Amino acid sequence: MGVVYHGNYAQYLELGRVEWLRSMGISYKTMEENGIMLPVISLELKFKKPAVYDDLITVVTKLKKIPSVKIEFDYEIYNEANDLLVEAHTVLAFMDAKTKKPIKCPDYLMNKLLNQESDT
Repeated sequence: MGVVYHGNYAQYLELGRVEWLRSMGISYKTMEENGIMLPVISLELKFKKPAVYDDLITVVTKLKKIPSVKIEFDYEIYNEANDLLVEAHTVLAFMDAKTKKPIKCPDYLMNKLLNQESDT
C-alpha cells in the first residue's frame, strides 16, 4: 500500500518515551536493571494522515501530568513537511519487576520532574 503499517506506531511511541527519559538523564535500561518496569496499560492512536515509506518522522512526546503509580504521555507524530500524522496517548504503570506489583514513581524521576516544572 506504500504506507507505514499501523502497528509500527507503537514502536515509534516507545522510542519517543525512551528519548524523553534520556533527555532528563534517565536510562530506561538502568530503570529495568534497578527492578522497575513500565508496561503499557493503555494505548490510543488517532490517525490523521499516513506516513509513507522513506518519510523521516518526528515524535513529539509530552508528559501529560505528574506521575503517581501511572505515567501518562501525549504524542504527536509529524512528517518532514510538518504534517500532523498521528495523535496518541499512552498510560504506563510503574511495576516492581520481582513482585509484578504496582509501585510509585521512583523518587529520582519525580525529583527531576518537579525540578523541571519549577524551572518553567
